[in-house]
Amino acid sequence: MTAQVIDGKAFAAKIRGRVAEHVARLKADHGITPGLAVVLVGEDPASSVYVRSKGKQTLEAGMNSYEHKLPAETSEESLLALVKRLNDDPAVHGILVQLPLPKHLNSDLVINSIDPAKDVDGFHVSNVGLLGTGQKAMVPCTPLGCLLLLRDLHGSLAGMDAVVIGRSNIVGKPMAQLLLGDSATVTIAHSKTKDLPEVVRRADIVVAAVGRARMVPGDWIKPGATVIDVGINRTAGENGKDVLVGDVDYASAAQVAGAITPVPGGVGPMTIACLLANTVTACCRANGLPEPEGLTA
Repeated sequence: MTAQVIDGKAFAAKIRGRVAEHVARLKADHGITPGLAVVLVGEDPASSVYVRSKGKQTLEAGMNSYEHKLPAETSEESLLALVKRLNDDPAVHGILVQLPLPKHLNSDLVINSIDPAKDVDGFHVSNVGLLGTGQKAMVPCTPLGCLLLLRDLHGSLAGMDAVVIGRSNIVGKPMAQLLLGDSATVTIAHSKTKDLPEVVRRADIVVAAVGRARMVPGDWIKPGATVIDVGINRTAGENGKDVLVGDVDYASAAQVAGAITPVPGGVGPMTIACLLANTVTACCRANGLPEPEGLTA
């Protein structure tokens, strides 16, 4: 058997469509336009491409996009002053400071200076704590995207055995919290896990987020399991050109899994779609309005 390919691109387009509908209703019924501010410090090429794409999709969804591009040598004081202005601006509902920041800036300090209600990346320590205690939080975009894909595929995740490979603050830990919130039985595995293949083999759901190319082979996957591959790794292809591959060896895993996300075209497109969804959610919360259905954890 060959696994069902989970089309993240198509599902992300559906999410963006739902966001756009909700934005149109907010404008028509309440005269409110959600606004997303993105701050980019320096000229990191990958970050620049990403920020452009975020800005374009924000406008396409009918929202306001505020881009702040600062030189690499920007001082911490200047950056914190900008974040404060955005915190105080009622037209801005979501604030995202693009990581990584230049070395001389303290990322934790900057992220934790964002108003938690506007922290659409879900990285503020308050949102991490709220998520960990099962309260209403802003949730990191990539794990939220994974959760929405899993819900779309399975409906209920209750009682399913899930293994998250990777324990990063950006994906691994929040992913585990979200799966717990949907009543899955969750194991967080990592490089120090004893007999990692055996741990992964018992999972109905495998979320791979370690950042190592093709680390998870097909013989680690339980037949029929759902595989969500968060990894994006550049490796040399056959003709010497770089190719993007995930943390899972797609060719062998697709022979065993019930469903699998490809790389690219799986989880990636969901991240920006969920950023837009989080911005609308933040706008609704700020104005005491009902949150969009099916776009939150």
